[in-house]
Amino acid sequence: MTARAEFVPADKANLVLTRTFNAPAALVYKVWTDPYHLAQWWGPHHFTNPVCEVDLRPGGVIRIHMKGPDGQMYPSNGTFKEIVENERLVFTSTYDGEDGVPMLEALNTVTFTEKDGKTQVTLHAQVLRATEAVLPALDGMEEGWSQSLEKLAAVIATVTAA
Repeated sequence: MTARAEFVPADKANLVLTRTFNAPAALVYKVWTDPYHLAQWWGPHHFTNPVCEVDLRPGGVIRIHMKGPDGQMYPSNGTFKEIVENERLVFTSTYDGEDGVPMLEALNTVTFTEKDGKTQVTLHAQVLRATEAVLPALDGMEEGWSQSLEKLAAVIATVTAA
């Protein structure tokens, strides 16, 4: 990565969010990993995902290109590091600049814990590298992920009702 920051400030380097969904772990995991469903909830409110590809295996690629309400594209690529079906996902994700060079790289660990038919999802996003240009955007990481998880809940409710 070119023009990389020397460090990511500690208060911006880690995010941990926990949400409980009214669905079994297998369903929540499916909605998280199936590209059709993933494209429906990934990203903040009013964002769409015209590109959403998932090769769900260790070493497989996750590619999501978010489109903002203003039409701007936000390409993201990553690699699955660990997969334990219905229990745990570990994957990297990047935000790529216009030249295709990653401006941000994060390691995401998602755990799915089922109890009494409900599933607790814990997301740990650890920023590994960031250019100076994207450091201010890290202030919105918690809000962005929170909105994504709100959208995830809506998709799960729709799938459960079907």
